[in-house]
Amino acid sequence: MDIQYLLFLQGLRLATGGIFDEFFNAISKIAVDIMPFVPFIIYWCADKKWGYRLLATLGIGEVVNGLIKLTVCAYRPWIRSELIHPAGDSKVAATGYSFPSGHTMCATTMYGSLFVWQREKRKWFAIFCCVMIALTGFSRNFLGVHTPQDVLVGLVESIILIAIIGAVQKKIDGDEKKLHILSILGIIAVTGTLIYITQKSYPMDYVNGKLLVDPVKMQKDCFSACGMVLGFILGSYIERHFIHYEIPYGAKNLPLLTAAGFMIALAWKEFLAKAIVVFAFGNLWGNLLKSFVLWIFVIAVWPLFIRKWAE
Repeated sequence: MDIQYLLFLQGLRLATGGIFDEFFNAISKIAVDIMPFVPFIIYWCADKKWGYRLLATLGIGEVVNGLIKLTVCAYRPWIRSELIHPAGDSKVAATGYSFPSGHTMCATTMYGSLFVWQREKRKWFAIFCCVMIALTGFSRNFLGVHTPQDVLVGLVESIILIAIIGAVQKKIDGDEKKLHILSILGIIAVTGTLIYITQKSYPMDYVNGKLLVDPVKMQKDCFSACGMVLGFILGSYIERHFIHYEIPYGAKNLPLLTAAGFMIALAWKEFLAKAIVVFAFGNLWGNLLKSFVLWIFVIAVWPLFIRKWAE
């Protein structure tokens, strides 16, 4: 039934000459290429507490999504059926196994957290966030890279995480002892995740002597997510104990400093890290270090520069 639904959408794509392909491809790319930077900006110049909350939700969401993907090991729709032909270059951006949808998870954790934050202050923005979640989920089906169940589970897991992390943040409320316990548990969880995904067995199906899916390549996103969480844990510890960052509201050059931080983060993520750490340490550990360094920079390093240079 899920493949038939994708074939129906594929028929719509063909019948309309692909005029909607780029629109939905852009919606998908916004979810994973732009939205993960939003917590950085919020943390630096808008609301430190909500910045922390969005960072935690995104990082943990990526790990949970990766764990489920590498446990279920569901093949992508075009592997399950040769009749499925994803639109444009959407197949290139579809990394990892299929279930659940990482794009939907990322969109829901980010837009969903923004919805919770702004639902009372800016209702129009909250509605916009809901629309973007729905469009992102549908785009994964329309482009032919995910089944409906992939999208549904990606949505549900994210909503649950948003609720849990929000409740935990309220309960901790600056209690250092509880934060230390959570940090230790986080390190244990990440370590266990890395051991599990590297030691478990994976499907090794061949067609005409060619391996359908290389399980090692499928682990990259989860390694990157583990780097995010480790960077969050260490970065937040450094910030809380040594930096004590407070947003310099009213500083004339705060927007410029935020933009500079964004450009540095973007350059590291898209160019520098690949040439340095990924090249040196390989696709798995290199991507873990790439995310680890990025999140340390965001949480602990750049706030120090903002505090020093804000005028």
